[in-house]
Amino acid sequence: MPINFHDEQNRGTYATRKADQSWIDAISEHVEIAHKRIADIGCGGGIYTRALIEMGAEQVTGVDFSDEMLKAAAHNCRQLPATHFQKGTADQTHLPAQAVDIVLERALIHHLDDLHSCFKEAARILQQQGILIIQDRTPEDCLLPGDPNHIRGYFFEMFPRLQDRETTSRYDSAQVEQALVSNGMRLLHTVSLWETRRVYANMEELEQDLLQRTGRSILHELTNDELRVLVDHIMDKRSGHPLPIVERDRWTIWFAVKEG
Repeated sequence: MPINFHDEQNRGTYATRKADQSWIDAISEHVEIAHKRIADIGCGGGIYTRALIEMGAEQVTGVDFSDEMLKAAAHNCRQLPATHFQKGTADQTHLPAQAVDIVLERALIHHLDDLHSCFKEAARILQQQGILIIQDRTPEDCLLPGDPNHIRGYFFEMFPRLQDRETTSRYDSAQVEQALVSNGMRLLHTVSLWETRRVYANMEELEQDLLQRTGRSILHELTNDELRVLVDHIMDKRSGHPLPIVERDRWTIWFAVKEG
């Protein structure tokens, strides 16, 4: 039985990671974070809540439906008094109307059946001219071929059946843009970002990480034997390339503004 993403035993996996500098640079290039009030919707373990405070935000409120993730986020940001965490969902955040200058929804929308209710709620809690930042993988992002740094691409090269599992819930840019416009938002920028997932000092670290991903990624669809075959394939593909190993995934980021 796969481990649930929000189970207690998975909580620390997400809370102990840090936002990569590539993400910080991409956000900073398009949005002024300093002195802003921000809602981090689907905050998970608080990785990006913390990053936004460190980028100069005045206050960040993290919202998540998972009690375990909220505990992890509070622990991760325990020394940052300008952070606050509360239970809620993308369509019912329980935040006051026009309460924030920026809404961040990172790795959230592929979990949702309805973009409209999510964006309607984001527009409700944003000030006029407030900014909505959406980050997720489109189907195109997901199915890019594997290479020594885009390790995830090898998953689908070896096991094509995982492609449907990965892309069924993903929205393409046209769907996102249409939903934004329908809910009073105007698209400002669309950016592709190769964000570093993790840096491994050696092949052994990469191997151990891959073997432990079952239960918190699409790899729980594989049998133990299939997982071993996949890991061996990745080790072979990565052999001979320089260390350290920098694993990157491509994301799409949409920046939109709330208009009257």
